[in-house]
Parts: sequence; C-alpha cells; structure tokens
Amino acid sequence: MSDVAFLLNGTPVRVEGVSPARTLLDWLREERGLTGTKEGCNEGDCGACTVVVSDEAGSRALNACILFLPQLQGKSIRTVEGFADEAGRLSPVQQAMAECHGSQCGFCTPGIVASLTAAVISGARDHDRTLAGNLCRCTGYAPIIRAAKAAETAPLPVWVTSDRSRALPPVMNRSRAAWFAPQSSDELAALYLANPQTRLIAGATDVGLWVTKGLKDLGPVAFIAGVKDLQRIEETAEHFRIGAMVTLSDLLAALSPHFASLGAMLARYASVQVRNAATIGGNIGNGSPIGDSPPALIALDAKLHLRRGDSRRSLPLEAYFLDYGRQDRQPGEFIEWIEIPKQADTLRVAKLSKRFDQDISAVLGAFNLVTEAGVIASARIAFGGMAGTPKRAGATEAALIGRALSDETLRAAQAALETDFTPLSDMRASAAYRMEGAKGMLARVFAEARGLKTDLHEVQA
Repeated sequence: MSDVAFLLNGTPVRVEGVSPARTLLDWLREERGLTGTKEGCNEGDCGACTVVVSDEAGSRALNACILFLPQLQGKSIRTVEGFADEAGRLSPVQQAMAECHGSQCGFCTPGIVASLTAAVISGARDHDRTLAGNLCRCTGYAPIIRAAKAAETAPLPVWVTSDRSRALPPVMNRSRAAWFAPQSSDELAALYLANPQTRLIAGATDVGLWVTKGLKDLGPVAFIAGVKDLQRIEETAEHFRIGAMVTLSDLLAALSPHFASLGAMLARYASVQVRNAATIGGNIGNGSPIGDSPPALIALDAKLHLRRGDSRRSLPLEAYFLDYGRQDRQPGEFIEWIEIPKQADTLRVAKLSKRFDQDISAVLGAFNLVTEAGVIASARIAFGGMAGTPKRAGATEAALIGRALSDETLRAAQAALETDFTPLSDMRASAAYRMEGAKGMLARVFAEARGLKTDLHEVQA
C-alpha cells in the first residue's frame, strides 16, 4: 500500500494505504459521502461519473469509475459538489442547466455539468463532441445543448486558477508498496527491468474494466502516465516523434492539421473523457485487433521505438503485432515513442461501427494511396477488425500499385482482400459483413481518388 495526496474540491486530502485498484468513484461515494458523482455503467461509457481533474497542464473531464486513486497524486479533483463558489452560488454551467431545463431525473446531470464545465474552461464549442460521452435518457439533449450554448461565454469558475497552481508535495511509496509511480523514462526502465512482472498502467481506460467488470487482481502495478518525458510530441524536418504517454486528446490536436482523416477518426475514438486519459502507447501496447490507432499508423509507415533497461530498438509498427494477444516485446521492455514520417496528406481512414460516436469498431480501414497521372504509384493499406491483429493488406496493395484508377483495378483489389483476410464473426459483425464493409471502404477511397467527394467518416452500420 502507498499514500496519495491531492486536492478535493479545493481541500488538501491525504489518503493512506491506497490499493492500486481503488477507483476514485468508489472512494468518493463510500469514503467521502460525495454521492453527486453517480455510478452508471462503471466502464467509462455513460459519463454519469464525470469529474474535472486539473494540474499544471490544464483541466479536463475524466471518468471517475475507471480512474484509480494513485493516478491522482498531486492533482486537483472537482466533483459536482465543488462547482459552486464559496458563498454557495451555482456555477454558470449549473445555472444555465437550471434555467434551460437541462435536467429531469437528474441522474446524469452531475456528469453533464462536469463535462460542460471542462468545456467552458478549455473553450470548446463543439457541444455534440463534448457530450458524446454523457448519456441522458430523459431530455433528448435539446435543452442540454441550449444550456451549453448559454454557458459558452460564461466566466471561468473562480477555483480554476487555484486548483492548477496549488502544488502538493510528493508522497513517497512505502517499502512494501503494491504500486509504483515512476516520473521519468529512466526510472521506468530501471523499475521494469528489475520487476518485469509489473503491470504498466497509463490511462487505465482498458485495465479499469478488468477491475470494475472482471474483478481481477492486478498484482504489482506501475502507474506511468506521469512519466513526463514520454508526454511530448516533437516535430523534426522529417518526422513526428510521439511519446508513448501522449493522450489521444493531445494526439488529435497535434496531428489533425497534418492528417485530416486521422483527426476525424480520432474524434470518434471513444469519448472526450476517455481520450483525455487513454494514451497512444497504451492503445498500441495492449495489442487489440480492433484498436483504432494502429491501422492508421501502419498506413503512415510508423516505427515503434522500444526500450529495455538501457537497450533500445526500433521496428516497423506492423511487425510489433505477431498474433492475437502476442506482441514482439521482451520481458521488461516498453514502448518509448512512435515515429511517423512527414508526408503529404494522402491518408484516408474509415471506421465502421454500430454507433457513430463512442463505439468499438467492427472494421477500421486505413488507406494511404499516392496517385500520379491517374496511376497508383504507391499504396499502404491496413485494417483492424479483419484479423487477430491490426494487419497490412499486402495482396490488395500489390493489386493496386502500378495500375490505373479503373473499375477493373478496383474489382481486382477487392478480390485481393479475400486473399489478405479471413475475418471472424462475433457480437459486433459477421465475417461476411466485415468483408463487404472492407470492400465498400476501398470503393469509397477509390471514388475519392478519382475526384468524387465522399465522407468516409460517416461510415457506420
């Protein structure tokens, strides 16, 4: 066990003997009696548990149900009970929700208020995107959106500046700590080399469900989102270098101006709350065959840089995925950063899912085609959801390269997809549906390459 110190609604709190699997939501409700933060799905989907977390990097909405207490060291947490000022006056967002009748049963309201408060602080104006991670069963959202618009120009809550600036002293782990929190990649490398059985947790958006739904014992844990030198995005003349601890929200902001289709896909990656916690290293490292970022990064010819102690190596991202549940990573080795070559924005990404927002992909296709005078000069194509790993479509690429943008070429490439993949049927889609979806994605990319306007990001079931 170890201790954690943070600010809760402006008051310094020190929690002793913290279990690494203790969630913020459970602690708030059971230990502090702050029951305004609700438990709905307990897996980061409904947003009823949303809180505002602040530090020197800013303020952001996060799901308390899949946020472990050790992740909050040195930060500030605001629940719905802490949004009003010291005199008890409602915050501008709370006032707007009341005046616009944005609340009926009230169960989801605290999370919605938290999301809108974070949006006011950040200046976000896309309210549909802001609220994609907050489910409301009563109001149909119209009055909530009116409240969001009414609060757009509201003054910042008075507590924002103080919450970000009140630094708390670090709390050292006890000698028998069940978890660790390295602050640099050197510290992480030494820890992980000596203790390769340690479970690395960044945003906990995946591991959190192992606890809340699977009731798993995590064993020895290292919380690594605080490794600051891996939170950077560096740009050189030839590459983007992305630290493994960069969140999906920061990745979206940094890469959207360079790869518009990738940005549009990342905007559909889970919800604002999840993107604010999830990291690119975690999305790659868990090896999911339906992780949204790896196919797009493979199509961009990304390289993965790994570290084990003082030893480093790099490999093409596509080579990292060996088989379902198996990656090319040695004991004690971790993803340090990802390298993407600078290139013209020829990437097109299509996501097929049952819901447009906040849904796991049935199929995700990434297409990086370069054409010259109506001929396909190069092609890099990768899919998620079509195999046990994110996988490149080699036969399909071969059917395209050097060929004209003709119907005959398209038919040949679509036929080659059946050589590249033998998809499975599961709860998200049948094998036949996945194959037809992949062929349809290729047809739309082809149409766009021939000058027709499409919107691949509307692709959904």
